[in-house]
Amino acid sequence: MTLLAETPSRVLAVYAHPDDPEVSCGGALARWAARGAEVRLVVVNAGDKGSHDPDTDPRELTERRAAEVAAAAEVLGLAGVEMLGIPDGEATNDTELRARLVALVRAHRPDVVVAPDPTAVFFGDSYVNHRDHREVGWAVVDAVAPAAASPLYFPEAGPAHQVDALLLSGTFQADVWVDVSDVVDVKLAAVACHESRVGDAPELVAELLRRRMAETGAEVGVAHAESFRRLRFT
Repeated sequence: MTLLAETPSRVLAVYAHPDDPEVSCGGALARWAARGAEVRLVVVNAGDKGSHDPDTDPRELTERRAAEVAAAAEVLGLAGVEMLGIPDGEATNDTELRARLVALVRAHRPDVVVAPDPTAVFFGDSYVNHRDHREVGWAVVDAVAPAAASPLYFPEAGPAHQVDALLLSGTFQADVWVDVSDVVDVKLAAVACHESRVGDAPELVAELLRRRMAETGAEVGVAHAESFRRLRFT
C-alpha cells in the first residue's frame, strides 16, 4: 500500500458528468491545489439528463449544472474547467473524443491525469457503473497511452506529451492512496455546490462521503483518504 505524499506540478482530471470528479477525487484535487499544483478539470458530458423529474428542461438543466461545476471548481481551487458538452448517455470512446482529450493533454501537459476506472462495472448487487463513466475512462486511457505521447497520433493536436502517471478512481484494484484528512470539508463543500444532484439531503450525502473517506483512510492508517489504481509511464 502506497500513500502518495508528493504534490504533482500539473494535474488534469477528466470525468463524465458534473459532480463526478468532486465525489470521486475532490479531496485529492483540493489537496494538490492547496499545495500549489495547477489542477484542471475536463467534464465530458453536459449533465442534461441528471434529473428524475420528467418535466425538467434539459437545456435549463445543462446551464444549471455548468454553473454548479464552476462553483465547485472555485471551492476546490482549480485553475480551469473545460466542458465538452456531449449529451448524457452519448459519450463514446471514438476518434473524435480521443482527439479532443489528446489535444487537452498536450495543451496542459499534466504530470498526472485522473479519471474513472473503466474496468469497474458492477458495484455489489445494486449498481452498474454508468456507461458514460466507462466510455470516458477508456477514452482517457487510450488518449494517454499511447496517443498523447506519440507524435504521429493526432499531429494537429500539438507537440506530444508523456504523462507520468494515470490515477483511476472508483476502482476495485486500488494500490495508491491520497491523505485528504485536511481537505474533507473542502470536498464536501464542493459536492454541495451540485444542488441539482444533492437535492434536499445535502447532510445525508455529506455523511455518506465522510464515512466512505474514513473507511478508505483506515486502510492506510490516516483519518480520511481517497484511493486510486495507478499506472506509471515514466
